[in-house]
Amino acid sequence: MIRTVSVLVAVGVLAAGCGSTSEDRGISGAGIGAAGGAIIGAVTGLSVLNGALIGAAIGGVTGVLSDKDSIDLGEPVWKHGESQQTTEGSAQRSYAWTDSATVRRIQSALVDRGYNPGPVDGRPGPRTRAAIAAYQRDHGLLVDSTPTPELAKHLARS
Repeated sequence: MIRTVSVLVAVGVLAAGCGSTSEDRGISGAGIGAAGGAIIGAVTGLSVLNGALIGAAIGGVTGVLSDKDSIDLGEPVWKHGESQQTTEGSAQRSYAWTDSATVRRIQSALVDRGYNPGPVDGRPGPRTRAAIAAYQRDHGLLVDSTPTPELAKHLARS
Protein backbone atom coordinates (compact mmCIF):
# COMPACT_ATOMS: atom_id res chain seq x y z
CA MET A 1 0.00 0.00 0.00
CA ILE A 2 2.79 2.48 0.87
CA ARG A 3 4.51 1.68 -2.41
CA THR A 4 1.28 2.28 -4.33
CA VAL A 5 0.75 5.67 -2.67
CA SER A 6 4.39 6.58 -3.37
CA VAL A 7 3.89 5.82 -7.06
CA LEU A 8 0.70 7.89 -7.08
CA VAL A 9 2.57 10.81 -5.49
CA ALA A 10 5.32 10.53 -8.13
CA VAL A 11 2.74 10.50 -10.94
CA GLY A 12 1.03 13.53 -9.39
CA VAL A 13 4.27 15.49 -9.13
CA LEU A 14 5.20 14.78 -12.74
CA ALA A 15 1.68 15.53 -13.93
CA ALA A 16 1.72 18.89 -12.20
CA GLY A 17 4.61 20.12 -14.34
CA CYS A 18 2.44 21.13 -17.31
CA GLY A 19 1.58 24.81 -17.62
CA SER A 20 2.82 28.19 -16.54
CA THR A 21 -0.16 29.22 -14.39
CA SER A 22 -1.33 27.48 -11.23
CA GLU A 23 -4.72 26.91 -12.87
CA ASP A 24 -3.15 25.13 -15.88
CA ARG A 25 -0.86 23.15 -13.61
CA GLY A 26 -3.77 22.14 -11.35
CA ILE A 27 -5.95 21.03 -14.27
CA SER A 28 -3.11 19.16 -15.96
CA GLY A 29 -2.00 17.63 -12.68
CA ALA A 30 -5.50 16.44 -11.83
CA GLY A 31 -6.13 15.00 -15.28
CA ILE A 32 -2.85 13.19 -15.69
CA GLY A 33 -2.84 12.16 -12.03
CA ALA A 34 -6.31 10.64 -12.43
CA ALA A 35 -5.23 8.67 -15.49
CA GLY A 36 -2.05 7.43 -13.83
CA GLY A 37 -3.92 6.67 -10.62
CA ALA A 38 -6.56 4.67 -12.50
CA ILE A 39 -3.87 2.53 -14.10
CA ILE A 40 -2.13 2.00 -10.78
CA GLY A 41 -5.47 1.21 -9.14
CA ALA A 42 -6.20 -1.39 -11.80
CA VAL A 43 -2.94 -3.28 -11.26
CA THR A 44 -2.77 -3.04 -7.47
CA GLY A 45 -5.11 -3.67 -4.57
CA LEU A 46 -6.83 -0.31 -5.04
CA SER A 47 -9.86 -0.02 -7.27
CA VAL A 48 -9.62 1.97 -10.51
CA LEU A 49 -11.88 4.64 -9.03
CA ASN A 50 -9.88 4.95 -5.81
CA GLY A 51 -6.63 5.18 -7.78
CA ALA A 52 -8.09 7.82 -10.07
CA LEU A 53 -9.42 9.89 -7.18
CA ILE A 54 -6.16 9.74 -5.26
CA GLY A 55 -4.12 10.51 -8.40
CA ALA A 56 -6.37 13.44 -9.32
CA ALA A 57 -6.17 14.90 -5.83
CA ILE A 58 -2.41 14.55 -5.56
CA GLY A 59 -1.79 15.84 -9.10
CA GLY A 60 -4.20 18.76 -8.77
CA VAL A 61 -2.90 19.93 -5.40
CA THR A 62 0.70 19.52 -6.48
CA GLY A 63 -0.03 21.49 -9.65
CA VAL A 64 -1.58 24.38 -7.78
CA LEU A 65 1.19 24.46 -5.17
CA SER A 66 4.13 24.10 -7.55
CA ASP A 67 5.48 26.71 -9.93
CA LYS A 68 7.17 26.68 -13.31
CA ASP A 69 10.58 27.21 -11.71
CA SER A 70 10.37 24.01 -9.64
CA ILE A 71 9.26 21.67 -12.45
CA ASP A 72 8.51 22.59 -16.05
CA LEU A 73 7.20 20.11 -18.60
CA GLY A 74 6.03 22.83 -21.00
CA GLU A 75 2.55 24.04 -21.80
CA PRO A 76 -0.31 21.56 -21.60
CA VAL A 77 -1.24 19.92 -24.89
CA TRP A 78 -4.92 20.69 -24.33
CA LYS A 79 -4.12 24.39 -24.34
CA HIS A 80 -1.37 24.71 -26.91
CA GLY A 81 0.05 22.61 -29.68
CA GLU A 82 3.58 21.30 -29.67
CA SER A 83 6.53 23.66 -29.98
CA GLN A 84 7.89 23.99 -33.47
CA GLN A 85 11.43 25.00 -34.35
CA THR A 86 11.67 27.90 -36.77
CA THR A 87 14.48 28.45 -39.21
CA GLU A 88 15.97 30.92 -36.74
CA GLY A 89 16.07 28.13 -34.15
CA SER A 90 13.67 29.76 -31.71
CA ALA A 91 10.72 27.84 -30.35
CA GLN A 92 7.31 28.95 -31.56
CA ARG A 93 3.97 27.81 -30.22
CA SER A 94 1.24 26.74 -32.61
CA TYR A 95 -2.17 27.08 -31.04
CA ALA A 96 -4.29 23.97 -31.27
CA TRP A 97 -7.56 25.91 -31.55
CA THR A 98 -6.34 27.96 -34.55
CA ASP A 99 -6.62 25.92 -37.70
CA SER A 100 -4.61 26.64 -40.83
CA ALA A 101 -7.67 28.12 -42.61
CA THR A 102 -7.98 30.73 -39.86
CA VAL A 103 -4.26 31.50 -40.06
CA ARG A 104 -4.59 31.88 -43.86
CA ARG A 105 -7.51 34.31 -43.40
CA ILE A 106 -5.42 36.31 -40.93
CA GLN A 107 -2.41 36.31 -43.26
CA SER A 108 -4.52 37.37 -46.23
CA ALA A 109 -6.20 40.17 -44.25
CA LEU A 110 -2.80 41.39 -43.04
CA VAL A 111 -1.52 41.51 -46.64
CA ASP A 112 -4.65 43.49 -47.65
CA ARG A 113 -3.87 46.01 -44.90
CA GLY A 114 -0.23 46.46 -45.90
CA TYR A 115 1.43 44.19 -43.35
CA ASN A 116 3.93 41.54 -44.46
CA PRO A 117 3.09 38.18 -42.89
CA GLY A 118 5.17 36.28 -45.43
CA PRO A 119 3.50 33.64 -47.57
CA VAL A 120 -0.22 33.03 -47.10
CA ASP A 121 0.30 29.39 -46.19
CA GLY A 122 -1.67 28.84 -42.99
CA ARG A 123 1.46 28.52 -40.87
CA PRO A 124 2.07 31.07 -38.10
CA GLY A 125 5.79 31.56 -38.70
CA PRO A 126 8.00 34.40 -37.47
CA ARG A 127 6.94 36.90 -40.18
CA THR A 128 3.26 36.18 -39.56
CA ARG A 129 3.74 36.67 -35.83
CA ALA A 130 5.64 39.93 -36.41
CA ALA A 131 2.88 41.20 -38.71
CA ILE A 132 0.23 40.22 -36.16
CA ALA A 133 2.15 42.08 -33.44
CA ALA A 134 2.43 45.19 -35.62
CA TYR A 135 -1.30 45.06 -36.42
CA GLN A 136 -2.18 44.57 -32.75
CA ARG A 137 0.06 47.46 -31.73
CA ASP A 138 -1.36 49.75 -34.43
CA HIS A 139 -4.94 48.98 -33.38
CA GLY A 140 -4.52 49.22 -29.60
CA LEU A 141 -4.93 45.48 -29.02
CA LEU A 142 -3.07 43.26 -26.59
CA VAL A 143 0.19 42.47 -28.38
CA ASP A 144 0.76 38.73 -28.11
CA SER A 145 1.46 37.82 -31.78
CA THR A 146 -1.10 35.05 -31.53
CA PRO A 147 -3.20 34.04 -34.57
CA THR A 148 -6.58 33.50 -32.93
CA PRO A 149 -10.12 33.30 -34.31
CA GLU A 150 -10.82 36.52 -32.39
CA LEU A 151 -8.03 38.27 -34.32
CA ALA A 152 -9.49 36.98 -37.60
CA LYS A 153 -12.88 38.47 -36.60
CA HIS A 154 -11.22 41.79 -35.70
CA LEU A 155 -9.46 41.90 -39.05
CA ALA A 156 -12.72 41.11 -40.85
CA ARG A 157 -14.45 44.03 -39.07
CA SER A 158 -11.72 46.59 -39.70
